[in-house]
Amino acid sequence: MGMISFDDAFDIVSAHRLDVGVEPLSIHHCVGRILAQDVASDIDFPPFDKSAMDGYACRAEDLFEPLDVLETIAAGIPPTKIVGVGQCSKIMTGAKIPEGSDCVFMIEQAEELNGDRVRYTGKKVPGNICRQAEDVKAGDVILTTGTKIEPAHIAVLAGVGCVVPVVAKHPKVGILVTGSELVDPSRKPSEAQIRETNGYQLRAQLDTLGLGCSYYGVIEDNEMKIEASLLQAMGENDVVLICGGSSVGDFDFVPVLFERHCDPMLIEKIDIKPGKPLMFATHSGGVCFSMPGNPVSTYVLMELLVKPYLLKSMGAPASPCIVRMKLNKDLKVRCVRRKTFIPVRLVGGGIERIEFHGSAHIHAMCNADGLVALPEGESFYEAGSWIEVQLF
Repeated sequence: MGMISFDDAFDIVSAHRLDVGVEPLSIHHCVGRILAQDVASDIDFPPFDKSAMDGYACRAEDLFEPLDVLETIAAGIPPTKIVGVGQCSKIMTGAKIPEGSDCVFMIEQAEELNGDRVRYTGKKVPGNICRQAEDVKAGDVILTTGTKIEPAHIAVLAGVGCVVPVVAKHPKVGILVTGSELVDPSRKPSEAQIRETNGYQLRAQLDTLGLGCSYYGVIEDNEMKIEASLLQAMGENDVVLICGGSSVGDFDFVPVLFERHCDPMLIEKIDIKPGKPLMFATHSGGVCFSMPGNPVSTYVLMELLVKPYLLKSMGAPASPCIVRMKLNKDLKVRCVRRKTFIPVRLVGGGIERIEFHGSAHIHAMCNADGLVALPEGESFYEAGSWIEVQLF
């Protein structure tokens, strides 16, 4: 198995989605979850003709005559009187429109007369009535399977009485980081050591999906220790993410461990930069992703492949968010051997390249709003050119 294109890799990963199952969940805990069943409204919205403001409900044909006030209708209290010729009812915002009336004029446009009478002071026939079912009819599907539940959706779910929607379960994700040179971020590295960042970064990226994880810590470059941790993670999780040890060095043991314990190996390398040494394999209990140790590579692969895979496994759309934007400045990049993703930021309605020194330059990603994919060879785009950007 050789190196494949990014598009082929995306298709392979997408074709092996997990079946994570579903569960009923209270709307108090649903933000960020993915709906697993359509939700239909059990009532009309609005459920009755209601007033859009505080005012007086009357017949439009009587608008410009003095009107007798029959009653005051509060929100939540049904009207008790029918509005007839020369009559009106004072009405509050959200209250049910009384029978016989077909318009509402604002309190600000009412002149009070003697003996519970009012006169409309405006010049045009107002509406100000929200009609029954003008937003939603009973039985209409209002939220579809695959919707990621946001705060606005919670209000909609509550409005139709769906207080325990059925959502996709969260896949169990395990993270392993390899490298004898790595130390905990709380420690100051000694000579030839660096702080471990990938595990923290990956957990933060999972947080954006509302997913937790099991973190197995840093494993030194020892085949038996990596194997033991990998097997434990495979047994306890649906998805295993392992960072480092994925290339061809003397202490890169992950490829042989994948060959030993996964079946089949579906991806060995991707023809992109950064992120070439990505491996993807399945096994009886789930899937494993192996990513390089350079933090930008890991970040990019997580955004471009792993997060879409997790979303699709939960039933959510996994298509990348690609938009065409204008370059603010000239862009020249020499991509010698393979497709290259470079970080960009949004500035004043356009995009600009971020200074980027390679796969270890994670600081560049702090200001990045997305990535531009440039083909192999030399690419030059003049300022003002339109270019596709994949937004994070």
